[in-house]
Amino acid sequence: MDMSALTPNPGKDLVIKTSFGNFARYPVKTKLVKSGDSIPAILDECAMPYTQKGDMIFISEKIIAISQGRSFDIDDIHPSKLATLLSKFVYKSPYGIGLGMPETMELALRDVGKARILFAAFCSAVTKPFGVRGVFYKIAGTGARAIDGPCDCTIPPYNHCAKLAPKDPDKVARELKKHTGLDVVIMDANDIGREILGRSSEDISIDLCKEIFADNPLGQGSQQTPVCIIRKV
Repeated sequence: MDMSALTPNPGKDLVIKTSFGNFARYPVKTKLVKSGDSIPAILDECAMPYTQKGDMIFISEKIIAISQGRSFDIDDIHPSKLATLLSKFVYKSPYGIGLGMPETMELALRDVGKARILFAAFCSAVTKPFGVRGVFYKIAGTGARAIDGPCDCTIPPYNHCAKLAPKDPDKVARELKKHTGLDVVIMDANDIGREILGRSSEDISIDLCKEIFADNPLGQGSQQTPVCIIRKV
């Protein structure tokens, strides 16, 4: 099978060494995904012609969320006073704004729930004087951690959008496995961390997934490669 069309993104290696063995990561370029688009159809067109038995498919959680209609132009989000207040106390990472802007905090309040977000904020305020960081996101949960704000490195028009975590990512992964016949992992990865949001099987090792994506070989900007074929070599 000719895989020469699937080349690593700039600065990334095709093969990565892990404690589970060596794995090739073939980034797959797709069209610009929009709300309502069929992920199975996108995989059929862009990824499946290159796959073989035993491969895995890793997918950026961003395109799953977008296809589900869970991405919003920030001009269409009208933050409450509570969202504006809470966002001021969130650490703003250089790798992503997270809930550090009123619009993304508003999405968290709507999706995760006001009670949980307020409890997470309270616990964070209590522990911060002791040098403990990350309490807010641990309590707010995976859904809150996966909320993204606008980013210059994201392809337009999503560089002016905020998005929620994908809905039912484990279910989505299982449905995609039924369609493709291959194990599927839905990832939230950036330059400072990797989080597995959905797996087609609980037998898929989370540690393995994180090691394979240690350097985040996908590209959400001009690379337009939100899908990756994983093959043990």
